[in-house]
Amino acid sequence: MRYRVSTLDKEPGLRRHFERLHGVAWPPFLRDDAANALWPQLYDRFAAFQIALVDGATRVVAIGNTIPFVWDRTPRGLPDRVADVIAAGIATRERGLRPNTLSALAAVVDPRRRGEGLSARVLTAMQGLAGAHGFRALVAPVRPSHKGRYPLTPMARYAAWTRADGQRFDPWLRVHEQLGARFVRLTPRGNTVRATVAMWEERTGLKFPETGRYVVPGAFAPIVVDRATDRVRYDEANVWMLHPVRRTRR
Repeated sequence: MRYRVSTLDKEPGLRRHFERLHGVAWPPFLRDDAANALWPQLYDRFAAFQIALVDGATRVVAIGNTIPFVWDRTPRGLPDRVADVIAAGIATRERGLRPNTLSALAAVVDPRRRGEGLSARVLTAMQGLAGAHGFRALVAPVRPSHKGRYPLTPMARYAAWTRADGQRFDPWLRVHEQLGARFVRLTPRGNTVRATVAMWEERTGLKFPETGRYVVPGAFAPIVVDRATDRVRYDEANVWMLHPVRRTRR
């Protein structure tokens, strides 16, 4: 099937599809307040970097969020959190700096269309967008799709797992690698969530009667509950990947 790539600046009406797909993409507990507070600016100020994949029947089947920023090309120069990436992109624009890198933030496929290779098409569209804008690199803070099945395994070990054929064990990391991306570094706090015990109980349907560590289905690592302060801490590691970019004329 043929697909058309569009951006939010060309078709502002696509915004409802971004919101629709994000509404079903993430586990209920993953509500990073810092990232959520900044996210609307992607649509208001960086519409040209928000991608929609549209099928022949004009259905939006997948979306991709990106933001341009300045990167010094060193591993440590990559932000720790997704929220920090967005903040860096906003700061780049407000200071009148010229961005040299495009960062992926999310790639979401309609649940009814998963298994059709659309996530790879979104990444390819991001590569094309980076090249069209003359950026030197496309980077991605990857959230491995199967890490939640192995919450007790540190991300450093999990990300290094391979299959018998030598390819990455994790399907989402494997898609990135198959498109030419290479590992740059881990960030232990790609997504962070700080909320009350009651909020976590509501979001997960679980009870946390005492202070301690708990395994939550789908979480990448155990959460840390502190009943005395009524706070729950969750830090989710991500994997920074660097994609090749071919510069093209816009």
